[in-house]
Amino acid sequence: MTSSLPTRSQAVAEALTAAGVPGEIRVLPDSARTAAEAAAALGCEVGAIANSLVFVCDGAPLLVMTSGAHRVDTAHLAGQLGTGPIERATAAQVREATGQAIGGVAPTGHPARLRTVVDTALEGYEVLWAAAGHPHTVVPMTYRELLAVTGGTPATVAAE
Repeated sequence: MTSSLPTRSQAVAEALTAAGVPGEIRVLPDSARTAAEAAAALGCEVGAIANSLVFVCDGAPLLVMTSGAHRVDTAHLAGQLGTGPIERATAAQVREATGQAIGGVAPTGHPARLRTVVDTALEGYEVLWAAAGHPHTVVPMTYRELLAVTGGTPATVAAE
């Protein structure tokens, strides 16, 4: 039942349902603001954590869903996308673009659809875990579901 979820997570649950993604949002007793915290709480590999990172690219927000196993190489990603420089968004820019706070940004449930890139490294995991709108909520999904719910473009986000 979504009514017991934090408000931001309720919006995520509604967006997941609308997209046909069956994952049930799980509320964790402790914060899962980092990939390492989330992996420890869930008992999974850190690489299976789908981090939601917001950047600014060509004057607009860019959501990058990346594996917790590595960092986004913004110069590499800009080259992959053929864009101008990609810079990390401020906390205020993240909140404005997603309606969610850093540490709890979900792949969906935002005020408007964001241009999204999905790290191809995530494809290697049967189950991914993403934040669900709040630092204490997560949701499982497959790589295909992540692509579908975000409308994202698969890309390598770190140089090999």
